[in-house]
Amino acid sequence: MTSLPTNRFKLFFSVARNRYRIWLLSGFAVIISFTGLITCWLSPSIGYPLRPGLDFTGGTQIRLERQCDEKCDAINTGEVFNLLQKLALPTESEKIAPNLSIARVQSLDGYKSILVRLPFLTASQAKTLVNALEPLVGPLDSGGQSVDTIGPTLGAQLLKSSLLSLLVAFAGIALYISYRFDRVFAFLALVALSHDLLIVCGVFAWLGLILGLEINSLFAVALLTIAGYSVNDTVVVFDRIREINLSENALKANQKVDKAVSATLARTLYTSFTTLLPLFALIFFGGSTLYWFAIALALGVVVGSWSSIALAPSLLTLRSEL
Repeated sequence: MTSLPTNRFKLFFSVARNRYRIWLLSGFAVIISFTGLITCWLSPSIGYPLRPGLDFTGGTQIRLERQCDEKCDAINTGEVFNLLQKLALPTESEKIAPNLSIARVQSLDGYKSILVRLPFLTASQAKTLVNALEPLVGPLDSGGQSVDTIGPTLGAQLLKSSLLSLLVAFAGIALYISYRFDRVFAFLALVALSHDLLIVCGVFAWLGLILGLEINSLFAVALLTIAGYSVNDTVVVFDRIREINLSENALKANQKVDKAVSATLARTLYTSFTTLLPLFALIFFGGSTLYWFAIALALGVVVGSWSSIALAPSLLTLRSEL
């Protein structure tokens, strides 16, 4: 029988002995997350657990880059919004002009960019709107304008596809762990995974309430990536528990859990740290497009590491025999 590899790190606390503290900390984070999701859902301006972006609701998003030196003059977004209320857009095919009263205006990168979220606009309507805004926010960089349009049908389809992807991922994970270990391990892995995704969604729900942050299809990709990462770490710990159970069956269940966590602690910390390094690079140097995607992944890595080395093993101590 080959001996298990030694670990440089000793477990700085007993998972079994401190399991109530672990549950209290995770439970508090889950309650705060649930509160954010429910508050978003009940908010008249949102109506969903998370503030949906253009990818899911459909509409037109116009981004205008301003021509300015090192520092751009501040722009009052309220004035931009008031201008939109008075703007008369051309109608096409006897269709009613879109209601601009629900438009959202946001300044980015120190007023270097102006982002306007609107209902669905045609090409001529978008051009009219840009021409009307230029005297107020200009001069504009002609090569820095972007107009993104997604129809409401496509937005609804993307939302359904994202939810279906998460459900399929959960089902696949449950089947794999049930086959590899047993149903109890699979259930606890799904509990830890739900804990991770719920906290990430809760943080973004609060960001949507406080900062008006909207989620898009990249956020769905981030959740799927977090799910895979979290389960991978959890499986490593569970696999080490199974090895210890076979080689040292005389130990109590709590002792097996603590020994397994101690043996995998270094691996989990190293993996998390090296994964966070490129994510930090994306956060600081990746630009606005990937900024919140990287934030979501970094948060998921941290929470996933916690659930793998603390939450999931501590829940396993409830089982008298491993």
